[in-house]
Amino acid sequence: MSRYAHLFFDLDHTLWDFETNSRETLRELHRVEKLADRGIADAAEFIDAYEEVNHGLWRRYESGHIDRHVLRVLRFRNTLLRFGLKDDKLADRMGHDYLALTPKRTALMPGARELLTDLGERYSIHIITNGFHEVQLEKIKHSGLHEHFDLVLSSEMAGAKKPDPRIFSTALARTKSTVEQSLMIGDSAAADIEGARNAGWDQAHFAPNGGGDPQATYVLTRLDDLRAILL
Repeated sequence: MSRYAHLFFDLDHTLWDFETNSRETLRELHRVEKLADRGIADAAEFIDAYEEVNHGLWRRYESGHIDRHVLRVLRFRNTLLRFGLKDDKLADRMGHDYLALTPKRTALMPGARELLTDLGERYSIHIITNGFHEVQLEKIKHSGLHEHFDLVLSSEMAGAKKPDPRIFSTALARTKSTVEQSLMIGDSAAADIEGARNAGWDQAHFAPNGGGDPQATYVLTRLDDLRAILL
């Protein structure tokens, strides 16, 4: 019998298929904004550029070097500049539409919904996310996952981002759990796994493409690997 009582999941790239959902929206924006007529003919090349820019900005956001507003403003402006296109109105419109459309996408990681249903019979399940709070709630709502979670704790609510130990201590306080009863499950070796480990928690590193953290309590190549551990 597992000693855990509370399971804390990351959302993006762990339960919610961020890559699939984001790319579907980016392809739609490429088509709707007729970027091919403005010198960005290849949607895949546009998506690659956006993901590289966005990843860099998110690293700066999570390290505290920029705030959420700067991140939102720059990611499409800087992407368009990669193609020599300087159009702040277009970039701002795309940024607005991206935030409006992407959270409504419903693709989940394989087995996520069924796993949450089965785990929910034995455990209290929660989310700890660095994503923007209102956006994460939209994702959970539209993908039909809201019924599974007792707490959705964002970095905005906690006043600290993973891997800061303060977000983990806030999670314990909000759920009345203990370190010994808690397991963090996520895809980020730094934010989820190292963060939880430094807070004294056990961790399950979801690494479907390999490269799992060798120091993690558990390494998962599929979400369903949790069944052997928890069920």
